[in-house]
Amino acid sequence: MGAQKKGASRASEDPVELAHVPLQAILLADSFTTKFRPITLERPKVLLPLVNAPMISYTLAWLESAGVEEVFVFCCAHSKQIISYLDNSDWFSQPNFTVTTIESHDSVSAGDALRLIYERNVIHGDFVLISGDTVSNMSLTQVLQEHKERRKKDSNAVMTIVIKRSKPSQITHQSRLGTDELFMAIDPNTKQLLYYEDKADHAKGSIYLDKLLLADKSSISLHNDRQDCFIDICSPEVLSLFTDNFDYQHLRRHFLKGLLVDDIMGYKIFTHEIHSTYAARIDNFRSYDTISKDIIQRWTYPLVPDVKFFGDSSTKLERQGMYRASGIGQSRSAQIGPFTVIGNGTEIGDNSKISNSVIGEGCSIGSNVSIEGSYIWDNVTIEDGCKLRHAIVCDGVIIKSGAVLEPGVVLCFKVMIGHQFIVPSYSKVSLLQQPIKQDSDEELEYADNSTGIAEISPLTHALNISNGETANRQQETQCWPTSELGTGGAGYVWSVCEGGHDEEWRHSVAPIPAEKLAEVIQAAEDDLEFAQDGSSLPPSGELKLDSNDSDYDADSRDDSYFENEVEATFVRAVDENIKVENVILEVNSLRLSYNKQTADCAGAIFYSMMKLALETSHSLAVDLVQATTKVITKWKGLLKYYLSDIDEEIEVIMKFEDMCLESAKEFSPVFEKILYQLYDQEVIQEEAILRWDDEKTYADESDKIFVKQAETFIHWLREASEEEDE
Repeated sequence: MGAQKKGASRASEDPVELAHVPLQAILLADSFTTKFRPITLERPKVLLPLVNAPMISYTLAWLESAGVEEVFVFCCAHSKQIISYLDNSDWFSQPNFTVTTIESHDSVSAGDALRLIYERNVIHGDFVLISGDTVSNMSLTQVLQEHKERRKKDSNAVMTIVIKRSKPSQITHQSRLGTDELFMAIDPNTKQLLYYEDKADHAKGSIYLDKLLLADKSSISLHNDRQDCFIDICSPEVLSLFTDNFDYQHLRRHFLKGLLVDDIMGYKIFTHEIHSTYAARIDNFRSYDTISKDIIQRWTYPLVPDVKFFGDSSTKLERQGMYRASGIGQSRSAQIGPFTVIGNGTEIGDNSKISNSVIGEGCSIGSNVSIEGSYIWDNVTIEDGCKLRHAIVCDGVIIKSGAVLEPGVVLCFKVMIGHQFIVPSYSKVSLLQQPIKQDSDEELEYADNSTGIAEISPLTHALNISNGETANRQQETQCWPTSELGTGGAGYVWSVCEGGHDEEWRHSVAPIPAEKLAEVIQAAEDDLEFAQDGSSLPPSGELKLDSNDSDYDADSRDDSYFENEVEATFVRAVDENIKVENVILEVNSLRLSYNKQTADCAGAIFYSMMKLALETSHSLAVDLVQATTKVITKWKGLLKYYLSDIDEEIEVIMKFEDMCLESAKEFSPVFEKILYQLYDQEVIQEEAILRWDDEKTYADESDKIFVKQAETFIHWLREASEEEDE
C-alpha cells in the first residue's frame, strides 16, 4: 500500500513538463537485517537516535541540500512509526523537496522493495539509491555529471557507486566502521568496477581474479583500502533488472556481483571516489559509534549537533568538542569531558563524570556516576554510583544505584537493572523474550511476525553478585529470568547465537579488547610468513600486463603507506582514548604487514606525536613547547616501547632534525628545548645525545644546525658525565 503524502505530486505525462525530470531518490527505510536487534524489534533502525537526531533525518537533510527534488521513502518493518514520524516532522513542508512514502508489508529484501517501486512507475530518470542510515555531506554534482556523460556514450553504464579511501585494520581485517575488508578491482582509466568481494578468505592469504578481466584492459587497479559508501547513482534500467531477475535480493551480494559476472547483457558499473567530503553508512554498532564520533568532531558539517535541521538549535558548541543544550541542570561538581553531547532537560548530579558520550533529552543522572564512551538515549534514569563504559542505553531505561554496565552492553527500551548488579560485556537486555528462530541478515527484520518465544531457563552459574565477578559470561541459556537482573530488575538477556561470539566484539561500540587482538595477531604473523615467497600483491595498487619488479618502486610507496597508517592509528588512539597496549598491537600488525623494523615504528610514532603537538593552538614558541611536553608526557610509553637500543634513539633525533628542516619548521627555534624534554622524561638517553653529537663532528656545516643550537645542553651533559666518572 502506498501513502501519497502532502507535498507530493503525481508526475505528469505531458512531454513538455517531462522535459525537466526532477532529480529523484529512493530511500530504503528498512535495512532488512537483524544487526541492531533486539532494539529494532521495537523501533525501526532509521528512527534510532544518532547524536540525538533520528538517522533518517541526516539522510533526508543531505538529499535536500544536494539538490534532490523528489524522495520516495520505502517503508516495511514498523512502517507506521516511520510514516508517523514524517507526518509530524517538517519534511513534508520543505520548498522544492517532495517526500512520498511507499508502504509494504511483505517485502523481505531490498530487491523486493525495488521491484515494488518499479511497479508504481514513479521513477522517470536517473535516481539516487540510498538507505535511511547513511550520513553524508558530499556534493552530487560531479558524480551525476560523470554518470550522465558515460550514459551518452554507453547505454550499458547503468550504475555508479560512491567509494572513499579507508584502510582496514591489518589485525582484524575490518574497517573503522566494523565492516569486512573490501577488495575491488577498478579500471584506472575509465573507473569501471571489475571485481567486488567483501567476504574474502584471509586464511588463504590471496585472492583470485578471472584472467578475462585483463583481456581488453592495459591495466587494472586492485584495492583493499576503499570503503563502499552505499550511495548509488542509478539509471531507470536498474529497476527493470531487479524485476527481470527475482534472484536479485541483496543490493551488493546479488545484484552488483551478478552484473559483474554477467558477460551476456554487458551492463557496467562504475565508481566515483570522494576525498575531502564525508559519506558513511551505519551498518552495525561499531559504525554507529564511529559515525557518532565523526559527527561530534564535525567531519559531517553542516550536519552537526549545534546546527539543527529545522529552526534554531538550543545546543551550543563549547570547548574541546563539548555540546550542551541550554536547558540542562548540572551540578557544579559534575565534570563533562571532551567530545560529549548533553541533551535538553537532562539533570546531572554531584561529582558525576561524563566523557566521550552522548546523553539524550530528559535524562536523570545521579551523583558519583561515571559514563565513558556511551550512548544514553531519552528519559533514562541512572541512579547514584553507577558506572557505564561503552554501552548503549535506550529510552526509558532505569539503572539502579551501584549498577555497572561493562563494555559492549545494550539495554533496550524500559529495561530495569537492579541495585549493584553488574551486566557482563556484550550483553543485550530487552523486555521482549528472544525468538527461538532468528531471521538471517538478508531477511526481514519484523517485530510483528516474530514467531516462537524462548522459554525462560533458570540461571545456574552466571554471576556472583556478592563480589561482582562474572563466572560464566557466555551462557548457553537463551535468557535470564527478571529476578537475575538484580533487586528490582526487569528484562531478558538474549543469548549469543552459535558462532556469534566473534561478531560481538568485532561489531560492538566497545573498543576491541587487547586479548582479542592478541589472539588474532598470531594469524597476521602466520599470513606474513605465508606471503614471504614474494608472490603476494601490495595492499592496493596497479596490476599491469607485462610488468616487472623494476617498474614498481614498492619500497618507496610502502614507506609512505606505513607512515600514513601509523599516523592514522595514533590519531584514532588520541580521539578515542585507546590504551597504549592496544595501540602497540595495531602498530605491531602494521610492522609485520609492511616488513618494517622497530626503528621505523619509532620514527613514525614520533612524527605523529610531534604533528599532534603542532596542531595544538599556539601563538608563541613557549606555547608550542608546553603542548609538545604534554604530548610526550602522555604518549612516551608508546614511543619508548620501540626504543630498545641507543641506535633507535639516535634515529628519533635525526627524524626530529628532518622535521625541523622540512615538514615542521615551527619546531626549529625550540629544537633544544624539545630535545631536553625527551631527555628529562627518559625517552632519549644521554648516551644517544652524545653519540649523535660525536657523529656530527666531521659533517658539513649545514648538517650541524641543531647540534650548534643544542650546544649548551650537550656541554652540560658532558660535564655531568665526567663528574660521574670521577
